[in-house]
Amino acid sequence: MDWLNAENVVAVGTAVLGIAASGAMVWYERRVPRRKRIGYRVQMDNPIGDDVRSGRPNRRLGLFDETPGMAAATLVLLRIENDGSQGIARDDYTGPERHGLTAVFTDRTIRGVSVTQPTDTDHLMDHFTADRGFGYEDNTLRIPRVPLNPREHFKLLVLLSGGDVGHGIRLYGGIRDGEVHPNRSATPDDTPPLFSRAARLISLLLTLCVITLATMVVVRDDTPPPIGCERGSLTLTGSTAFAPVIREVARKYESDCEGAHLTVDPHGSTAGIRELTAAGTRAKDGSPPVVALSDGPKPSGLAELRENRVAVSVFALVVHDGVPLTDLSTEDVRRLYLGRITNWRRLGGPDLPVVLVSRDANSGTRQVFQRQVLGRGEIANSSVDCVHKDDPTASVVRCELDSTEQVLSTVAATPGAIGYSELNVADRAEGLHALRLDGDPASVDAIEDGTSDYPYREIEYAYTYGRPPADSLASSFLTYLTRGNGQDVIRTHGHLPCWTPEGLRLCASSSSPSGV
Repeated sequence: MDWLNAENVVAVGTAVLGIAASGAMVWYERRVPRRKRIGYRVQMDNPIGDDVRSGRPNRRLGLFDETPGMAAATLVLLRIENDGSQGIARDDYTGPERHGLTAVFTDRTIRGVSVTQPTDTDHLMDHFTADRGFGYEDNTLRIPRVPLNPREHFKLLVLLSGGDVGHGIRLYGGIRDGEVHPNRSATPDDTPPLFSRAARLISLLLTLCVITLATMVVVRDDTPPPIGCERGSLTLTGSTAFAPVIREVARKYESDCEGAHLTVDPHGSTAGIRELTAAGTRAKDGSPPVVALSDGPKPSGLAELRENRVAVSVFALVVHDGVPLTDLSTEDVRRLYLGRITNWRRLGGPDLPVVLVSRDANSGTRQVFQRQVLGRGEIANSSVDCVHKDDPTASVVRCELDSTEQVLSTVAATPGAIGYSELNVADRAEGLHALRLDGDPASVDAIEDGTSDYPYREIEYAYTYGRPPADSLASSFLTYLTRGNGQDVIRTHGHLPCWTPEGLRLCASSSSPSGV
């Protein structure tokens, strides 16, 4: 289920924990802190005798050395406090004896006791009298029923003998609607923590949950999934020049849309149109799951094919780096491809024979070149290996290759070679460079800005056989490609999406010769 993701689970868990913790805190506030509580802690337990038994002998002077029984003496400071939220009166002590609390010092004998208290609680001293139960016997100290307001305390300094430091010290007694308990602090006079260990643990857990949730919100991918994802299989065929775009968009669509399986199988624009037409003819239920990409409009007479204008693609004429020319006129290009210029020397270049490296007849890149630059077809093929003439009567070496990559690698490896390619791929190739035509650069930016009349460009079309259903994978993918996340990929690969403001103008300004 879509809502059952990690972010929602953490959010719901945090909310539940927050509600539970709030309820627990309310209960704790109402039930626990409102109870009457007397806490005690040992703030000092030090030897003042020779301490030979513990292996830590010391040096003593005066009474510590002269008084009988001080050889194994210890000094204990015991702090007793009201650490609840209610005051404790004399009647709140529930023991049957006159005194209220009893302190027991295990294995030691009490030799003397001194009572101390803060300066603002002098009234407490009135309670430490024998008739109120204050006294000691052997290892037991009787503490009177001392009334204590919240946070009030007193201390007992007890001199002991006959036992070791660290032996057990316990305080007990009864408190109405309350308890007597040991507490702790980091230093002798620190106030005990306001919140219990459980409260601190809950606060820590809540903080960790909130931090985790905030981190997930900050680092999550806010890019919304495409609207109208569809499942199924779809074949994408046609243009090899536009294939890098289609491969990347297909991967993104499959990532964004679970259950979609896209196969990219480019064979050239013309071959792709044929494959789509054949699939449509065989289909018994309308539009088949095939989309054909074409560098330029479809051939005439295929009225059943429905076009979608995708992008403005820019192509480039490229020459081997051994030919230092950077600009040719359209007329010179036509003369080259008619075989009338056989050596680059005629155009001011080096003394190298011209080698024409072309694409096969299925190539949309070749068809755009013939349509937009040459204004006619190319001369006949004269070489298989792009090196030797198979037709000795041919004026130049001309070969045909199956893909853009083959054309670029052959031009880069063959001195005097010239070929053509999709611009973005040509810009990344080494060993060759692109040519200007009539002074205009092969530049998408210049064409978009309206500062260039560069002719070797064409609209990239996506064709379907008839109109695919609105809920079909083909329809969903085309929307993703032309108007969704595919637009960013189109730009990244050096094309101008038709659904941008300038792209709309450029794509609309070129009408299809087929009348579609």
